[in-house]
Amino acid sequence: MTIRHPEKVRNVDVPLKKKPSWIKVKVINSENYLITKDILKKNHLFTVCEEASCPNISECWSKKHATFMIMGDTCTRACAFCNVKTGIPLSLDKNEPIKIAKSVKELNLKHVVITSVDRDDLSDGGARHFAKVIGEIKKINPKTTVEVLTPDFYRKGDVYKIIADAGPDVFNHNLETVPRLYLKVRPGSRYFQSLDLLKKIKNRNDQIFTKSGLMVGLGENRDEIMQVMDDLRVADVDFLTIGQYLQPTSKHYPLKDYIDPEEFETYKAIAESKGFLMVSSSPLTRSSYHASEDFSLLKNKRLNKLI
Repeated sequence: MTIRHPEKVRNVDVPLKKKPSWIKVKVINSENYLITKDILKKNHLFTVCEEASCPNISECWSKKHATFMIMGDTCTRACAFCNVKTGIPLSLDKNEPIKIAKSVKELNLKHVVITSVDRDDLSDGGARHFAKVIGEIKKINPKTTVEVLTPDFYRKGDVYKIIADAGPDVFNHNLETVPRLYLKVRPGSRYFQSLDLLKKIKNRNDQIFTKSGLMVGLGENRDEIMQVMDDLRVADVDFLTIGQYLQPTSKHYPLKDYIDPEEFETYKAIAESKGFLMVSSSPLTRSSYHASEDFSLLKNKRLNKLI
């Protein structure tokens, strides 16, 4: 049997905390959910919804919303919080961009989110593959807006330009947590590398909305969250998402606290006062949760800001 997280096997077991009432989600097995599942299966496509065990999967798929995960299902990193499989990935599927684009058309998506595993084994980290996916989607679905959620391209030079020049409507890269916790939570990543990537994308093409996300409940404090907000605003990031960390298994990074919904509302108010165009902050908020609706609001808020 293949072990999903070989690097975590020797970790001490940390029992999962019982979920509070506000975390529990209703399972929706609608006709649209099954249609979405069938389309993805037929085209042999991966989604972060499944691979990362997203709690919102049934709601999103019932709306025919799915976040495509490109470049395989195996990540070269080993983030302590993540449930995506780790190991040595397979070679890229050269037909994946066209398969994604056709699936977007079949699902009739007005807005699509494309993410990926980390591919440190590739010289460009997968940037050219991202660009090909963006290009094929726009060619076959000219009215569909494209949001990408990318890796950090650590030690890959200026490959971010390849993605910026492909013209996604939204560029998202998650900081995930506060700087103090990086070596434990994201040991293969660097806080200022991630922050700098967001700033460089905006400098390269200021028409692209930039976006980043944080998990809470990892042991951070409010002052640290506010400092991250300030850092993101200095990088001219437009959209911030804040959601509750949910520990996938007893071998993953231990959950410290479930954060009350009222605290999420406080974070939202603070972030809005700092100048973010959009803030989504709730226990079940995830990077691509309600992405289509949020993009429409983002456009309107930018227009109002310019008037």
